[in-house]
Amino acid sequence: MNETIMKLIEENRYKDVRNEITEMNIVDIAHLLMELDKKKLLILFRILPKEIAAGVFSYISLELQQYIIESITDREINNIVSELFLDDAVDFLEEMPSNVVKKVLRNTDEETRKLINQFLNYPDYSAGSVMTIEFVDLKKQMTVKEALNHIRATGIDKETINTCYVIDKGRKLEGVLSIRKLILADEDTIIDDIMDVDVIYANTLDDQETIASLFKKYDLTALPVVDNENRLVGIVTIDDIIDIIDQENTEDLHKMAAMEPLEEEYLKTSAFVLAKHRIVWLLILMISATFTGNIIKRYEELLQSMVVLTDFIPMIMDTGGNAGSQSSTLIIRGMALGEIRTSDVLKVFFKELKVSLIAGTTLALVNFARLVFFERIDIAISAMVCFSLLLTVILAKMVGSILPIAAKKIRLDPAIMAGPLITTIVDAVALSIYFGIASKFLNI
Repeated sequence: MNETIMKLIEENRYKDVRNEITEMNIVDIAHLLMELDKKKLLILFRILPKEIAAGVFSYISLELQQYIIESITDREINNIVSELFLDDAVDFLEEMPSNVVKKVLRNTDEETRKLINQFLNYPDYSAGSVMTIEFVDLKKQMTVKEALNHIRATGIDKETINTCYVIDKGRKLEGVLSIRKLILADEDTIIDDIMDVDVIYANTLDDQETIASLFKKYDLTALPVVDNENRLVGIVTIDDIIDIIDQENTEDLHKMAAMEPLEEEYLKTSAFVLAKHRIVWLLILMISATFTGNIIKRYEELLQSMVVLTDFIPMIMDTGGNAGSQSSTLIIRGMALGEIRTSDVLKVFFKELKVSLIAGTTLALVNFARLVFFERIDIAISAMVCFSLLLTVILAKMVGSILPIAAKKIRLDPAIMAGPLITTIVDAVALSIYFGIASKFLNI
């Protein structure tokens, strides 16, 4: 399909292109547009029917959204914004420079402009900033027949009609009702008799991570959002939550790799910005690594008296770092999924202690056999090295599991207590253990 359309575009047969492209899914149309140069993209976008154009607009990149808004007429802007769901319009405007925002707002009706400004005033990453006002509301005095007629009359412009929300005259949330339950009920049944009053909801100021956890915990497809007076002001839908989960996971991955999270795609971010996001943590880790160097300097006399000890430093440090990273990764992920809470610190401690004893003992025994039978190292030295390895694995797993929980307890992001930072800490701990045991063993 794309090859055919591309060929038609190259031949400037835009009438045929329009006939072909309007049969496609809007997501596929958006991907097709992003493959074109800007001039052809603009031509193709302008020949789309306005209802399709608005849908496509919400799926293309922010860079191209800005280019389109800056290139089209005021009337075309109005057509796009009027067809967009409000949450998509807000998401788009939040990322645009002020001149683009002003141009868009100037070309919207007063009511829409007021709503958009209200959404833009909610804190970033809050429920209010990601919700939509396109939902179906019902009154509890309605009959099922009246409710269905109301949905038919108003549902066409709503983001979802799968779940309907029952409100009173003051717009306070009183209950929820699925469209399935509504359709299957007798048409003379009163909404008050079949609605679910045990409503799961969020506040406009709740963090988006909290919202995502509610969706996961209760297996939701939509979540009502209320203000401080329990008035229904919007809903968050599952498509927004998927974007939030993707965003939060990406942010955690960046932090776990000791980088500041990126706001744009990798290939669209300049080398300078990429370096700026990495260099701070690299400097911190480099400076903190001097502790490791100071430990080695402290035991120079020991190393000179038994040079063979130097051969085992990389193995001790690497094994400790790997063991710590394994634990920290599991704990951080468990906390992100809500499986582990800060109150579970003792459970985590004892579980990781058992794991470290099993893993450490296995590694120590295998390494002992390797050193004695294959490397022909003295049995006493081999035992000393392997005992150091066992203690290193135990302490590394303790550090790797407890530090993320401690970070959460003091309201830091647990993701920062990941690979690079844990490895740096564990390296210092591992060397201290290794040289401490070696000095006792050799009486130096």
